[in-house]
Amino acid sequence: MANSPQTAAPDQGGMKKTLSLWNFFTIGFGAIIGTGWVLQVGDWMVTGGGPIAAMIAFGIGALFLVPIGAVFGELTAAIPISGGIVEYVDRTFGHTLSYITGWFLVLGNGILCPWEAIAISTLVSQMFGDLFPILRSVKLYSILGADVYLFPTIIALGFAFYVIWLNFKGASSAAKLQAFLTKALLAGMLLAMGISFFKGGPANILPSFQQVQSSTTQTAGTNMFAGIVSVLVMTPFFYAGFDTIPQQAEEAAEGLDWNKFGKIISLALLAAGGFYIICIYSFGTIVPWTEFITKDVPALACLKDISMIFYVVMLVIATLGPMGPMNSFFGATSRIMLAMGRKGQLPEPFAVLDQKSGCPKMACTILAVITVVGPFLGKNMLLSLTNVSALAFIFSCTMVSLACLRMRYTEPDLPRPYKVPGGKLGIAAAIAAGSIVILLMVVPFSPAALNGVEWGIVLGWLVIGLILMAVTKGSKSKK
Repeated sequence: MANSPQTAAPDQGGMKKTLSLWNFFTIGFGAIIGTGWVLQVGDWMVTGGGPIAAMIAFGIGALFLVPIGAVFGELTAAIPISGGIVEYVDRTFGHTLSYITGWFLVLGNGILCPWEAIAISTLVSQMFGDLFPILRSVKLYSILGADVYLFPTIIALGFAFYVIWLNFKGASSAAKLQAFLTKALLAGMLLAMGISFFKGGPANILPSFQQVQSSTTQTAGTNMFAGIVSVLVMTPFFYAGFDTIPQQAEEAAEGLDWNKFGKIISLALLAAGGFYIICIYSFGTIVPWTEFITKDVPALACLKDISMIFYVVMLVIATLGPMGPMNSFFGATSRIMLAMGRKGQLPEPFAVLDQKSGCPKMACTILAVITVVGPFLGKNMLLSLTNVSALAFIFSCTMVSLACLRMRYTEPDLPRPYKVPGGKLGIAAAIAAGSIVILLMVVPFSPAALNGVEWGIVLGWLVIGLILMAVTKGSKSKK
């Protein structure tokens, strides 16, 4: 018999309860792996000084985040509401910290929607453009050194509009797309594994560490340990997405086993960690890795040298890939904004659900506008937001871990169908993991410390949020 939490979601009106455990897994797993492994696996090797350092870093990164995933599982199984992060922090640390946490998570997750649209446009213009030059025949303009072309922009907008349309139809339609994309990405990994097995060899993964430089980055440290740390602090960005699972918990199908749901989040993280490690090994052994990294988008370039058929298949998968995280983060971010609207942290229209589909109309509309702007910005516009997104994401995760620990004391009798393994010690491990990553990103001289531009974005977003919170409070007090 399925376990069911006794804490009902407030003001559920209109939410369609259709998502299964498999839907939740594909939503989270697809959001995590996305297409970063195709576009940036070469950069991971360069930054770490080799595939071995990158593999170790991604393995540690997954293990670091598993306790945080378990925390999300415990809280979501106990309080299954959309955008639950806002509720958890509000119940433990109050309105202001809840607002800041939710607001930064909107930044960390929401910005990935236009970013993925840019990724599609970039792949179409750079890779498909080599095969079909007509795609680059109409140049619109250049922005920050990146050229923006008409036809790739139109194609990226088509993908974006499809994702937007599915999300306006409701979570069930979006989940079907996610299941298909997850299978496509797994097929891409299997293709890389097969080519590595037949064409490459373990010797290609050596030397175990070497300082190298590519057209986009260079090794960040002088030894393997420094290389591992340099990649490790990047991993929260590439593991961001597991939090999309609890954000849509309110749309879980009736009779869902909430104990199993709590385990799904950690399972998605571990599966993604295994995916990344296999991916890095496969591409790092097809040819000597020091040769692999010399090419532009090496994961695709090396396949082109081996077989045009393999190249085209992987290119199609890589182009479809960004739709996965775009789809997941669109749904999750809209639910965060819905929760903030319900709590009175954002204006009332954010709390209104569409009567037919159950989607949060205002949040989806704003995210739709932000997403379709993406392809017009050029590939270099959002580079600084990568680290900002990682910091915003891990900050929110750490706040949720603190809320989980405090709730063990303030609400000991809350029904918890799933509990963090290790109890309070396990929750403390989640807090420690999040805090370590945050320190690595904010302490000066750390390999991943934010630069001035990135700090400007963080502080600017915080100021905008505080102003919006004051305006919302002012409008409520006049009623």
